[in-house]
Amino acid sequence: MTIEATLTNSAQNNSLEVSTNGAPKKISIPAKPQGSGSSVNGGELLFAALATCFCNDIYREASRRSIQVRSISVKVSGEFGGEGEPAKKINYTVKIDSPNTQNEIQKLLEDVDKVAEIHNTLRQGIAVTLQQ
Repeated sequence: MTIEATLTNSAQNNSLEVSTNGAPKKISIPAKPQGSGSSVNGGELLFAALATCFCNDIYREASRRSIQVRSISVKVSGEFGGEGEPAKKINYTVKIDSPNTQNEIQKLLEDVDKVAEIHNTLRQGIAVTLQQ
């Protein structure tokens, strides 16, 4: 699976397109009201990626186990230091509305925490390389 994200920005214009295996989707994020750049920062997008990954993986794994999920809420929070410093203390909480037992939901959460791809990417400290 090949995933890409392309951001194009100029004064008052911000265009973000993502794709998986060549299937593009646009994400609407406005430009900063003053100056250049996006109105959403990279830390917010990183945490959104963690929340989205976990949400999607819950639905995938619940389906495999015949667990009914009516809704999911994933909240990711953490702290960044100064410029150039990585995030620290990233935590997340998950609430699932389901008619299944609390034990089934707890097992589902624990198993998804082990297989969530974005979480595991950060946990492994994958290299990010600038190509010119």
